[in-house]
Amino acid sequence: MRDTEFYRQILGLEAPWTVDRVDLDLAGGRVDVYVKHDEGLRWRCPQCDRELACRDHSPQRSWRHLDTCQFQTIVHGRIPRVDCPEHGVVQVRVPWAENRSRFTHLFERFAIDVILESATILGACRLLGIRWDACWGIMERAVKRGRARKQDKVVPVVCVDEKAVRKGHDYMTLVCDYAESTVDHVEDGRKAESLTKYFEGLTPEQLEGIEAISMDMWEPYVQATLAHVPDARSKIVYDRFHIMKQMTHAVDLVRRAENRELRALGDDRLSRTRYLWLYAEENLPEKHRARFADLKHDTLKVARAWAIKECLRSLWSYRSEGWARKFFRKWFHWATHSRLVPVRKVAHMINARLSNVLTFCRLQLTTSVAEGLNSKITAIKTRACGYRNREHFKTAIYFFCGGLDLYPR
Repeated sequence: MRDTEFYRQILGLEAPWTVDRVDLDLAGGRVDVYVKHDEGLRWRCPQCDRELACRDHSPQRSWRHLDTCQFQTIVHGRIPRVDCPEHGVVQVRVPWAENRSRFTHLFERFAIDVILESATILGACRLLGIRWDACWGIMERAVKRGRARKQDKVVPVVCVDEKAVRKGHDYMTLVCDYAESTVDHVEDGRKAESLTKYFEGLTPEQLEGIEAISMDMWEPYVQATLAHVPDARSKIVYDRFHIMKQMTHAVDLVRRAENRELRALGDDRLSRTRYLWLYAEENLPEKHRARFADLKHDTLKVARAWAIKECLRSLWSYRSEGWARKFFRKWFHWATHSRLVPVRKVAHMINARLSNVLTFCRLQLTTSVAEGLNSKITAIKTRACGYRNREHFKTAIYFFCGGLDLYPR
């Protein structure tokens, strides 16, 4: 088989394109493949698909292809241009690469796999032998392709959470598909407008199809949901993780205050016990159980706060909203009569939002998917040593967590 025919098949070229010649540089470890097309053809405008005569050719361009027998393979060619009455002078599409790309489809597919597996741009650059900006361009094109191909569908269960971009209360809003465990939408800030932009991008059928929305008790998210989702009041579930986080923080505040009082009296019982009170009882390490058993049975304020916190966990074991409400009334009386100010504040906060806490009994929904994706995004940011450019950070989130069809066709 002639080398031109060999590379024509490797590149998957069909008429009117063919391989003109192949130059092998043994010393440089490189293969240069030159492609050409038949003369006297008409070409289609890439934007309106109108068939037009060839106006001229762009200067010769080069595309990196997959290596051939460890030889770097470069494809060269001149792309025809047409003069479209509607879109002006434009280059036609070529079958082996995308517009504005310096890589063939096959190389980009391989590069996407390498980036996904290495999970770092610099690591992928070293493996692929390309520059950082070229590798990032592959990622950006992949995300753009994937988002353009994403079909409108009803997402019945939605999780909403925020992600810290950097220190100083700088956040992004993440909207996740609970069933697919993917990030559907990323928006700057954590205001009502951040979530509103997601809802405004949905069709009335998609909004109607939302069956449940899990979120923390951040009021701007609640207001945005109520304004756009039909019957949203019965669909919002306040996440138990965030509620228990508030309760655990209240226990820690009680411990701090009591520890200061005891140390002033020369009593160090609560010194170095912070994390003991933050554990759920079944998760307490074996080596601390004996000491903690003595502390929790002592007449300490923090022991009462911890017992109230552990009792609250039972609220999410109920499947009947009526029985859960009855349990909460008893717990609320205990918490508000405990004379522990941080615990009372959390109890009143939960009571004010009780209806959407108890929707858990019916919907059985948490933000566990969003929290898992949040952890994955944190790992992405850590491996990259942070992102100064917010748009780059969004691109990375969509690339690794968006569940998109990234590959060129």
